[in-house]
Amino acid sequence: MMQEPKWRRRKEERPADIVAAALQVFAEKGFAGAKVEEIATRAGLSKGAVYLYFPTKEDLFRAVVQQAVLPGIDALARPLAEHDGPFADRLRALLPRFAELLTVLPLGAVAKMVIGESRNFPELARVWHDEIVQRAVGILAGRIEAAQAAGEVRPGDPRTHVFSIIGPMVMGIIWRETLTPVGGAEIDLPAIARQHVETVLAGLLVEGARA
Repeated sequence: MMQEPKWRRRKEERPADIVAAALQVFAEKGFAGAKVEEIATRAGLSKGAVYLYFPTKEDLFRAVVQQAVLPGIDALARPLAEHDGPFADRLRALLPRFAELLTVLPLGAVAKMVIGESRNFPELARVWHDEIVQRAVGILAGRIEAAQAAGEVRPGDPRTHVFSIIGPMVMGIIWRETLTPVGGAEIDLPAIARQHVETVLAGLLVEGARA
């Protein structure tokens, strides 16, 4: 017997199929270069079916962020919020896991797309900021503030500390996505994370909290 087309077999899974295909196409082609026709083809649907669920490419990007990117960020943030141990242990667990997530999912390519195309498509940056950056910065800043109150972390603006922690990871993403493809040296993001976390903890922790 002939297989039924995907659009007839799995109606309830259409949005998830579309989002997964859009993540791949955005990562490979960028926002301007992404064609709804290609997203539809990879999802096994017609172009018209895609527009039934996502009227614009901006709607598709928002769905990618909310359904494909945000769950990974939440999975990282949950242990950070729930862990009762020393702040140093939290950060040592968080940063390498974040780097590993970047190697498994094409999040770096999507972040590069946002950086490169936000001038022409400011909605991309707005969604990325509101759904991802603001959330991640807020969670980590809250943990730093709590660690300061507990006497583990030196005084200073928690949000500024967050930028000091995350900055090298952003640089690593830019290097891997922009420079490695044109001949730049390969980099090991998890290794960078493990080394950087020790460097930043040496500056953040008060003397009695170092381990």
